[in-house]
Amino acid sequence: MKRVLLSAFLAIVSLNAFAHEGMWLPQLINQLNEADMQKNGFKLTAEDIYSINKSSMKDAVVWFGRGCTGEVVSDQGLLLTNHHCGYGQIQSHSTTEDNYLLDGFWANNQSEELANEGLTASFIVRIDDVTKKVLKGTNDGLSEEKRQEIIKKNIDKIVKKASKGNSYEIFIKPFFYGNEYYMFVMNTFKDIRLVGAPPSSIGKFGSDTDNWVWPRHTGDFSVFRIYANENNEPAEYSENNKPYKPAHHFPISLKGVKEGDFTMVYGFPGRTKQYIPSYGVSYVVDKANPVKIQMRDRALAVMKEAMDADEKVFIQYASKYARVANYWKKWIGESMGLERLGAIDRKKELESEFEALVKDRDEYKDVLPSLEKLYKDVEEYNFAYELFIEIFYYSPEALRYAYRFSNAVNGKSEMKEDEWSKEQDYLETQTERFFGNYNAKVDQKLFVVMMSMYAENISEDLKAPALKELEKTYNGDFEKMAEEIYSKSAFVSAERIKPYVNGEKEISELKNDPFYQLATGLESFYQLAIKPERNRLNAEIEKQMATYVKGQMELMPKKYWPDANSTLRVTYGKVEGSEPRDGMAYLPTTTLEGVVEKRVKTDDKKHEFYVPQRLVDLYNEKDYGRYAEDGKMIVCFTGSNHTTGGNSGSPVINGEGQLIGINFDRSWESTMSDIMFDPERCRNITVDIRYVLFVIDKYAGAKWLVDEMTIVE
Repeated sequence: MKRVLLSAFLAIVSLNAFAHEGMWLPQLINQLNEADMQKNGFKLTAEDIYSINKSSMKDAVVWFGRGCTGEVVSDQGLLLTNHHCGYGQIQSHSTTEDNYLLDGFWANNQSEELANEGLTASFIVRIDDVTKKVLKGTNDGLSEEKRQEIIKKNIDKIVKKASKGNSYEIFIKPFFYGNEYYMFVMNTFKDIRLVGAPPSSIGKFGSDTDNWVWPRHTGDFSVFRIYANENNEPAEYSENNKPYKPAHHFPISLKGVKEGDFTMVYGFPGRTKQYIPSYGVSYVVDKANPVKIQMRDRALAVMKEAMDADEKVFIQYASKYARVANYWKKWIGESMGLERLGAIDRKKELESEFEALVKDRDEYKDVLPSLEKLYKDVEEYNFAYELFIEIFYYSPEALRYAYRFSNAVNGKSEMKEDEWSKEQDYLETQTERFFGNYNAKVDQKLFVVMMSMYAENISEDLKAPALKELEKTYNGDFEKMAEEIYSKSAFVSAERIKPYVNGEKEISELKNDPFYQLATGLESFYQLAIKPERNRLNAEIEKQMATYVKGQMELMPKKYWPDANSTLRVTYGKVEGSEPRDGMAYLPTTTLEGVVEKRVKTDDKKHEFYVPQRLVDLYNEKDYGRYAEDGKMIVCFTGSNHTTGGNSGSPVINGEGQLIGINFDRSWESTMSDIMFDPERCRNITVDIRYVLFVIDKYAGAKWLVDEMTIVE
């Protein structure tokens, strides 16, 4: 397959319009976007954004925890990200006595900063175009299987060569469905410490009601610090490590924002699907989203009831609840937005235009009919996969915990003594972590609602025999099924499972445990009966999509950008409000006055609209320090930057390269932007950096952190 060279479409790109859509590779900004950005308020150059010859903004942007973004804001490795990105770490340090989720946490000095096992922060060292090297030896005459085999060997060879003589983390990813390939060289730090976090009443203010919603009043931020060894290099946690000295850190602007100001978001967006055809959009809107939304509806209701009744359960399930609720609400908004936008019909119009252009082109004329058939064939397998993910990875938890024992249950007899010792250590660690945040009664209720919906919606042909047998045994009564499984299984009780872990009981006996049998039965059936065919069909779709996208880029010239895939990207737009529906007009900013207006007067710190009295007092006294604007404390603002999951925590930067906020969400009307971006409706939501500093300084009294930063007034 011939590569569509960048130069082939650069010539036809029009830079006359301010294009909000797109997540651009930073090393291509000078070729694609620099002039457009400068025309609309960017006062620097592409090299200030990305350079391998000097320090640049990329040296202050980190991939935080492999799922969010963060930014370095001092020469001592101080890092800002979202409160929801650091939520798991904040939770892990919380107890009923010191509940940092509810009350917040602030270190008074570096010695009080808290270590976080397993947390990483990765910087991009460089990004290289390796397309020619990856595709070397491939041609149109090869089978797809052989072609992918050659590509894999080429990638392994390139990575091995690039890794020689350094400790960098290196990976290569496809772009435009394999028409291009880029190599990412990363420096990954492993000693990341919690420095500060506001209480959830600030960092998560509005919680599920306000999630994905504008107007927003959430101080969604947390503070960490990167530590390095004596040579300023990545190292495992050690008391001897020192704060990391970055090549660049963002100066912070107190000048504020006004409507129409240039904004840029720099981060690691997770995944978009901008190029999928109408058949793919129809599957999302008409089949997958409705069922997944309903499943999570029921799971959230179970968790909320338990959390409201018991503070210990609240701490145990707060992070889990947020994780389930996040995409539940996103899917609701996504479906609503795609339907309102007429996304399926718009995709069909594009497809009709494409077919008219390619009717005499043998290379492209069969691609859409092939895609239509493939999407129809793969639908039940994709649906079975999504249902499996819902019940195996989101609830009930005992399923995946039981599955973690499969290696030991099946293989202990073949393990050497040292191998078994390592396996025991692993299981002991997993057991301690699992039961620290587990409640069997809650999990049993989750089992009933989730497994019953799973069984109801999955096709009989793709239902695991292990589940069919249980349904037969209990005559489809999932209440009775759950009651018996949870009363017998060792995996729902620390006391029951520990004898197997420490060797008092033979671990192979767990093979007869009902939860183990169900977990391994579901997983093995997925691996054998669902995954292979799903992967085969999706690989065929990827192959056809490569041709489809290649054809669009060749015959329907415009400014193209590659789908997000958790790699470093730049997106830019401006500060602006929106009019997403008839009769509705949103301003681009919110203030602390809105926090007080939303406040529910209660002593319940878990209430999503509880406001700490200290924050109310600061508001009443208008004690905002140097962070106010015309006597008001700006909390959040919206912009027309194209963002998605993974952009959480991303720096929002003004035209002078200064930090003006931290990206944390999109409006509900924007959630369809992973599939189709609408510049009139799509808005990213940012916590104003002045509110962040106000909370750190005036609310928390941690001015020593602000003093570390480079402040521009």
